Amino acid sequence: MSDIGPESAAGKRTLRRALLATRNGLTADDVRESAVALAARTLALPEVAGARTVAAYVSVGAEPGTLALLDALRARGVRVLLPALLPDNDLDWGEYAGEGSLARVRHGGRTALSEPAGERLGPDAVTGADVVLLPGLAVDGRGLRLGRGGGSYDRVLARLERAGTRPALLVLLYDGEVVAHVPGEPHDRPVDAVVTPSGTRRFR
Repeated sequence: MSDIGPESAAGKRTLRRALLATRNGLTADDVRESAVALAARTLALPEVAGARTVAAYVSVGAEPGTLALLDALRARGVRVLLPALLPDNDLDWGEYAGEGSLARVRHGGRTALSEPAGERLGPDAVTGADVVLLPGLAVDGRGLRLGRGGGSYDRVLARLERAGTRPALLVLLYDGEVVAHVPGEPHDRPVDAVVTPSGTRRFR
């Protein structure tokens, strides 16, 4: 069902621009209220309720907020892993120990990211997660996720596949970001579910 070729790449770029423009129009209150709803819905999922290790990320800008969720997971005794961007766009991982354990890191001209300041655990640390939360801009009815185009999480998904592990793959989005169609490419892997402030949709 994948679309292959330059049309796919161009379609993704067009969709990304439209979705980012909508996100940039959100108010701080919109982002904050959505983050509270997303945390509650995500924490109630059975795969999250039973998880010992969750690989997550720290939201930036107008992304659906994750900090409330990270703190709630940690309060439950869950081990939370957070990514650190490597020069080749792959991801290393470190453990979240509260907001004070984060460092703001700027990679070239990009937006500064909040990354774990402590010990680096290596790119393969993600293979020990029971749940992996993936950032995204959209997901469609097949579970295909639209990322920002850097390829970091494509590498994560490929690493999980090589390791033979099957963590639950979840994307946190705003309600309007569940779309009819995301242009697909051969390397794209569907996610298991999308969580939005108003509900959860499962794909497999």
